[in-house]
Amino acid sequence: MDEARFLALALTNPVNIAIIDELANLALPDAWVVSGCLVQSVWNALTGRAIDHGIADYDVFYFDPDTSWEAEDAVIRNLHTRLGHIDVKIETRNQARVHLWYPGKHGLPYPPLTCSTDGIDRFLTQNTQVGVRRTGDGYAVYAPHGFDDIAGLFARPNPGPNFSATNYSVKAARWKALWPELTVIAAE
Repeated sequence: MDEARFLALALTNPVNIAIIDELANLALPDAWVVSGCLVQSVWNALTGRAIDHGIADYDVFYFDPDTSWEAEDAVIRNLHTRLGHIDVKIETRNQARVHLWYPGKHGLPYPPLTCSTDGIDRFLTQNTQVGVRRTGDGYAVYAPHGFDDIAGLFARPNPGPNFSATNYSVKAARWKALWPELTVIAAE
């Protein structure tokens, strides 16, 4: 699968388009729709399921040097107000402040990031290391491991400083139950 095919399938989900378009309208710094909502939309298109099957939430990353909770909360509330009519769960996170709360929540180190794609690079699985955003009249796609695992329905761990084999197992088991065609690569 190439980038154009990935993008075409991910955008068959109108929720992905609505969020991407709203992020462009808001002009949030370094804003991307990321991860599972993109990958799972593609899996659903490839397996003939409803386009929103199994999608628990839609993840939005942006990078604002204002690391206050109040600033992030204002963005979360604004996006919720603008997209509340869609009736889906949207998880919006300022990647500039993840290092402030991640260790307390997950018990793992999380060095500060310098941009949103740094956050994508740290995802638990390689197959979900993707992001899409508007650029002028088109789209930019970030996918450091390409699209083969997405097209082939593979879940592959992304070893790194914040990898958790337990969290990976839980996530992979949930996915396998929803997409039985999925091949889960064991964490080493």
